[in-house]
Amino acid sequence: MKKLIKMGSKKKSRTVTEVKEKIEKGEAVVLTADELCDRVRSGEEVKFEDVDVVTSATCGVKSGTFAVLSFKVAERREAFERAERVFLNGVPAFPGPCPNERLGIVDLIVYGTARRDEKYGGGHLFRALVAGEEVEVVVETVEGGKVETRTSLEEIPFARLCSTRNVYKNYFAFVNSQEGEVASIFSVRKFAGPLKELTFSGCGELNPLEKDPLLETVGVGTRILMNGAEGFVVGEGTRSTAEKPNLMGFAEMHGMLPEYLGGFRTSAGPEVWSSWAVPIPVLNERILESVKRLDEEIKLGVLDVHDRLPVGAGEGAGAGEEVTYADVWQRDCDLSVRFDRRRCLECEDCRVAGVCPTDAFDPQTKRVSEELCCNCGTCVRSCEGGAFYGNLGTVSVLGRAVPVTLRQSDRKRAVKLAEVLKQKILEGNFTISEPVSRISKAV
Repeated sequence: MKKLIKMGSKKKSRTVTEVKEKIEKGEAVVLTADELCDRVRSGEEVKFEDVDVVTSATCGVKSGTFAVLSFKVAERREAFERAERVFLNGVPAFPGPCPNERLGIVDLIVYGTARRDEKYGGGHLFRALVAGEEVEVVVETVEGGKVETRTSLEEIPFARLCSTRNVYKNYFAFVNSQEGEVASIFSVRKFAGPLKELTFSGCGELNPLEKDPLLETVGVGTRILMNGAEGFVVGEGTRSTAEKPNLMGFAEMHGMLPEYLGGFRTSAGPEVWSSWAVPIPVLNERILESVKRLDEEIKLGVLDVHDRLPVGAGEGAGAGEEVTYADVWQRDCDLSVRFDRRRCLECEDCRVAGVCPTDAFDPQTKRVSEELCCNCGTCVRSCEGGAFYGNLGTVSVLGRAVPVTLRQSDRKRAVKLAEVLKQKILEGNFTISEPVSRISKAV
């Protein structure tokens, strides 16, 4: 009698090289994270054979963003010994580290959070450059002199946008648990409390590190799109942890699209918003399960803006309450904020124009700039006539229904950038790359 041996099912896998070969032959199935999750949510069974690459993306306020620039500001015969301070459109920059002695050239680092005043900062400057605008340059020299000129991105041979930390796997929601108001980078107007409003960041199921939480395909050298331009992952970012990893990366500013970055004003001063898109090759069934994760499965921790600790921590039942990204991106929540001109009351002092963090609304023409609007929702609560509308959602916090009043991530724009990356891959204009090495932190 022959002995029967029960064979287990063989786990399916493929390599990056095999995926690239399928793309070159026009046989690869490339889906955006939005497309894939819609299929899963509708009840469709998505198998390993059904998808080769998922394009993921995130767009929103990213404080850890800076630019490195190098360009000429004077001829050699007029050159100064060294630049001591430099301002671009009034935004302070850090000259150096190379002094470029008597060359008339400045090397600069400009923080996205640097500010000229409470309304204009590094993010506004970056967008102006990418949009092709001329910017004012003022150089104060160690000799006590001053060089004033103008330049544009076309005249800046070296311009890279970099990050200290971007693309957090998932971020947080914030509330003010105390009476009164407090200024914060997580609010556009002063944050009202107690528990009168909630703001949040993160694109949930679209986020690159939600699609690859073990960092199997995203690593050092992974090719990405940053604001529409090709760039690379450098490695893990600052404050990266196994539970909440984030990335450091860079891309050439030449070729970036202005609709994907800019300045964002908060009640604590100007910030910068930026966008990433990352391809996730589906190399095994473990990655397949990760790319299929939905907002309903992704936790969104609620923190107190005063100490950035979980709301209710140390107060017994309900401490550290958490919701999910489905509470803020699903359940009839709108990705877009809309404007109905017929409802406009023609206010002499337009409240929306006064608080819009990206200056997207022109009260004179009554038009909303699609390139500047990031669908944050600040206008919805600000407009007396209800001309701006959109369901931002309501979240239960410590047993209270708290309305979402601000989204510091733009899911609609992230969907669009993921589609841009998908088309680039299918058309052969973007090549997926295997990491040079793994990133150590992974859950």
